[in-house]
Amino acid sequence: MPHFPAPIESRLPNVGTTIFTVMSRLAQECGAINLSQGFPDFNAEDLLFERVAHWMRAGHNQYAPMAGTAALRAAIAAKVEALYGTAYDPEHEITVTAGATQALFTAVTACVHPGDEVIVFEPVYDSYVPAIELAGGKVVRMRLAAPDYRPDWDAVAAAIGPRTRMIMINTPHNPTATVWTRDDLDRLAALVRGTGIVVVADEVYEHIVFDGAAHASCAAHPALAQRSFVVSSFGKTYHITGWKVGYVLAPRELMAEFRKVHQFNVFTVNTPVQLALADYMADASRHLGLAAFYQAKRDFFRAALAASRFELLPSHGTYFQLARYAAISDLGDAAFCEHLTRDVGVAAIPVSAFFADGRDEHVIRFCFAKNEATLAAACARLAAL
Repeated sequence: MPHFPAPIESRLPNVGTTIFTVMSRLAQECGAINLSQGFPDFNAEDLLFERVAHWMRAGHNQYAPMAGTAALRAAIAAKVEALYGTAYDPEHEITVTAGATQALFTAVTACVHPGDEVIVFEPVYDSYVPAIELAGGKVVRMRLAAPDYRPDWDAVAAAIGPRTRMIMINTPHNPTATVWTRDDLDRLAALVRGTGIVVVADEVYEHIVFDGAAHASCAAHPALAQRSFVVSSFGKTYHITGWKVGYVLAPRELMAEFRKVHQFNVFTVNTPVQLALADYMADASRHLGLAAFYQAKRDFFRAALAASRFELLPSHGTYFQLARYAAISDLGDAAFCEHLTRDVGVAAIPVSAFFADGRDEHVIRFCFAKNEATLAAACARLAAL
């Protein structure tokens, strides 16, 4: 086995394997039901697979245009205008990406210079901070406090300074399952008015908002749309996380910078899959019905645990459910998740993994994007605690 013959000065010295990989691997080793990593255990419709095969057999197997196929960008533009009332130019303001993570990384890389400050909200999804640090930026953390996890806009205002280059937001929010409102966006818009601050809006769960609420998108907010990268994910919307296809919206001035990076870290995305997605998007019910689909799963999961000793926090969006376990154990959340996986047979995610300082509020995250049989089996084990 070869070994590198010199010391390595890591660009990310504090980064290890993500908690999602760690818990999914442990779940597999232990034969546990995996409610940790956010992926469905069911397939998309056969029609989507058939459309991919159609375009493959039709000979569309070479590079797509760098920004994405014209058909898919047009379909995205039509969907966004119908939902949010904003017309993005498919030629200059929409880019298809290799998943949302690549879109987020590329937006940061394109705009953040060494020494720039980037505001993020903790608990924060784990890909944001490494992207900022690789760009030479400084991370400024705003805490979302349990159990409500609402932004403190006065604290955000105090954190904005002359070096603030970017604010990264995520709604619906992973891991807390909270949803920002139009008022939140208005407050954000007021804080960045008259500045050169760029907003990166991670909206991958845009179609999974519950109880009749509407998703408040930066794309629908004129003052924010003019300074935002808005990121979404076909993987989350169509149950195809392994396909790694997403997209980003931005005004052409920002998108020009985005594409300078995109063309060299990805260049382009799977051609027949793009064409199949464009076909599949023609039926808007496939994304418009997603909230009801996942709300039924949320309600099933919560009902199955209603008599348990877990304290279920509100889940307003995404396909995640947070739970406190103080009535069950005084273990830290990482140790408790390991116990659940090894001894109970259900894997979850410790929310402390989303805090830089490992802040432990004894809260864990479950994913309910599973078949009801999977959820029922997991809940039977959890309810016995």
